[in-house]
Amino acid sequence: MPAVRDTAKERQRENRGGFSWPWSWRCPLFYEPLPLIAYVTGVLGCYLAFIGWEAACTPVTAGDFALFSALMCCGAVCVEASGRLGQPTGVWRDLLSAWWLPVALLLPPLYALAAPSVLGLLSYIRVSRGAVYRRIFSSAALGLSGALASALFRWLLPAAPRGQAVAWLTYPGPNVWLLRPQPAMAAIVCAVVFGLLNAGLVAVAAWLVDPDTRLSDMLWDRERMLLDLTETCVGILVTIACALSTLLLAVALPPVVLLQRSLLHSQLKTQARTDPKTGVLNAGAWQGEATLAVDRARRRRESLAVLLADVDYFKRVNDTYGHLTGDAVLRTLATEMRQQVRESDLVGRFGGEEFAIVLSGTTAAEAYLVAERIRRGVGVVKVLTKDMIVGVTVSIGVAVLGSHGGDLGELLESADIALYRAKRAGRDRVCLANPPDPADRR
Repeated sequence: MPAVRDTAKERQRENRGGFSWPWSWRCPLFYEPLPLIAYVTGVLGCYLAFIGWEAACTPVTAGDFALFSALMCCGAVCVEASGRLGQPTGVWRDLLSAWWLPVALLLPPLYALAAPSVLGLLSYIRVSRGAVYRRIFSSAALGLSGALASALFRWLLPAAPRGQAVAWLTYPGPNVWLLRPQPAMAAIVCAVVFGLLNAGLVAVAAWLVDPDTRLSDMLWDRERMLLDLTETCVGILVTIACALSTLLLAVALPPVVLLQRSLLHSQLKTQARTDPKTGVLNAGAWQGEATLAVDRARRRRESLAVLLADVDYFKRVNDTYGHLTGDAVLRTLATEMRQQVRESDLVGRFGGEEFAIVLSGTTAAEAYLVAERIRRGVGVVKVLTKDMIVGVTVSIGVAVLGSHGGDLGELLESADIALYRAKRAGRDRVCLANPPDPADRR
């Protein structure tokens, strides 16, 4: 059975059966699928209920409020530093958990619930004004995760000794007991629980937006896990500094700001190399990476292949269904191509509806099999529109280092000739550039 991938608006129509909320124009959340609406509102309801419960049960002391204010001021400095650097579009990561984790471990759960909302509001005002419901959901997920970690920490340990309100600046601080082995291990466990719960809440929401993506892929992505581990380690170090003396926050703040700026710079750099419509490398980034790959393969005398894939009759898709559907088709094809090749292979958008792929360590026969696998996969995947299912095919030209060219330019020319052969032979096929014939251009 062919796999079907639809756009967000079409999923909305399918899930609601054509019903339109009367206030949808006021909140983008109500344009989303019903399961996502139910999930987000459920998380927000739990968040508000816990805040009400904790506000009624938690006495506010001067010492707790002073420590909370100091941590929020440090978080505000990080937010301002992020705003000056700029932020990537879409989903991005920061190190604000370095300030939420100490709040969860050193203060009652009420403060852990409030901290993400305080910094989230500041970030929304000073840095990025995205969809409000996403910012609120993110704050609610972080607040619930922090409150659970805070409650678990207090459950694992007997009633922790509390310092006097005037002692929050002293050394050793009122929370120096945290540095003993048993409380320290409990703090690490709770920090891990905090990270896992927050990642799980966000991953479920992302999966409800795109059910075609496997939930396990969202939870166990290697790069995401490394960032989560880094956030947890930084948060524990900041917590230890607070346990000794709140004045040490002035020492912890500069390296955290530097780490956050480095993280955002890396994400901005990745965004500058990525084609916004398809998520693969843009033409400039692909050409730079491909040139390095070809030079490396030539020095090491390794095999390498270049594929050029062009969508057949793509203009008809745009003319018949519109450019938004055409963009959805390109995104679907790019995703399929990335799934059919190795992580080390380079996939890029080379032109309007043309994609280029570098296959390192691949012979001519192997490259031909990979190209056939891509061609068959593209023929199976479809895009759902309002009226019908849209499917496309691709023609692919294959060129191999050494046999069809000695540098990237020659390989691209040979692959382009092979692509023209595939087009003239009836499209929806793979052609190997062997032998290259300039007459094929005519």
